[in-house]
Amino acid sequence: MRALTYTSFLGIACLVLEIFNLRKIVVPVVILALLAILGLNFTEWNGSSVSFYNDMLRADNFALAFTGLLIVTAAGLVTMSGSFYDAEETKLADYISVIIFTLCGGIALVSFSNMAMLFIGLEVLSISLYILAGSKRRDIRSNEAAMKYFLMGSFASGILLFGITLVYGATGSFNLAQIAVYASGPNVDPIFTVGVIMILIAMLFKVSAVPFHFWAPDVYEGSPTLTTAMMATLSKVAAMAAFYRLFSVSFVNNFAGFAWILSVVAAMTMLVGNLTALNQDSFKRMLAFSGVAHAGYMLLAIMSLYHNSANALFFYTVAYTFASLGAFAVGISVMKRRKSEKIEAFNGLGKSNPFLAVALTVFMLSMAGIPPLAGFFAKYYVFFEAIKTQHLAVVIVAVITSAISVYYYFKLILAMWTKDSEDIEATTGSMSYVAIAAICLVVTLALGILPSLVPSITQLASK
Repeated sequence: MRALTYTSFLGIACLVLEIFNLRKIVVPVVILALLAILGLNFTEWNGSSVSFYNDMLRADNFALAFTGLLIVTAAGLVTMSGSFYDAEETKLADYISVIIFTLCGGIALVSFSNMAMLFIGLEVLSISLYILAGSKRRDIRSNEAAMKYFLMGSFASGILLFGITLVYGATGSFNLAQIAVYASGPNVDPIFTVGVIMILIAMLFKVSAVPFHFWAPDVYEGSPTLTTAMMATLSKVAAMAAFYRLFSVSFVNNFAGFAWILSVVAAMTMLVGNLTALNQDSFKRMLAFSGVAHAGYMLLAIMSLYHNSANALFFYTVAYTFASLGAFAVGISVMKRRKSEKIEAFNGLGKSNPFLAVALTVFMLSMAGIPPLAGFFAKYYVFFEAIKTQHLAVVIVAVITSAISVYYYFKLILAMWTKDSEDIEATTGSMSYVAIAAICLVVTLALGILPSLVPSITQLASK
């Protein structure tokens, strides 16, 4: 998996540029390097599944597709970081290096074929986010967010490690393929089942699914907004892909016993996320609960393991990532100009900056699943997969909650287009924010018109 190797070296190179006081070129250098790594990543596309590092990692189309999405997401975050950290230029290279190390953890998560690498990937990603969440040292909210995330994340990591230990004790192996062979046997030890349940709990925490979602709103709100954007996109996508990869390779033969649990969790996640978002007056908290709800929709793809739901999950993560990243690009521009994170800060944006208002409107409509935008097809694909696996009741809940979500998304849209602001000056975002918003807007519209632009990824070779 060359992408992981080169990305690791890129993170170290950022620190070297800081040592030689070359931080002014770090953003363009990192973006160009990420684009080069992206190109190298897809040179392996549609090749045979190849293992690396004694089968710790496996490069198949699933891993390559999600790795490409994570690299593009990281490139967008790095592009915005130059303007976001303009008041802390002396630390810019440090922040970007942590973003790159977060990407390294994400790449490990979407391509692991060994339980040890799953744990390492999660820890690399989580520790990097702990640092970024508390990067505003003099901001009490940032300190609180980092402490809450660290404590809750530590408990989840402990539960995950305990679960992996029990699975290893039953199977004698960390390798996913060997675990799958044991799981399909006639005599499965109860310790194995307990281990799988503990791993399931830890993964549900990582994707902020109910009832393990309580950390998300406070951490999203207290963290620097760019870090919140990373949690909502790169971190969530990597964790969801790891969730799918683990269960589709190792535990699919035991999945029938867990399907009803995930059905209840998915339904509750969609209900709690959307209903709680209705009363939020903070842009970041609204997107936090929206992210909880979207985790529920993505769980529908994991519930449909017996069909080719990998394509549905990948399309959903692409649509969700670009809509979320674009929304945060617009949100950072507005919140930085008006010194507020409240939804009322977006009042009158349609007059002060029509482009940003149009872009944010499209992103909100896409998240709500309104056609003909990417979010509509994303929900259609996961709903269709869930119906094929006889989860009609959960799909009905998903459709109802999607209709509920329209209310709070339109609350923001109406604020931009129908309400006036006391700040009559034009809201001009940094060029980096505008560029990311424009790219995300084009992708969201293009995938809504031509959803076939997203490549089909085959099921895991080791399955």
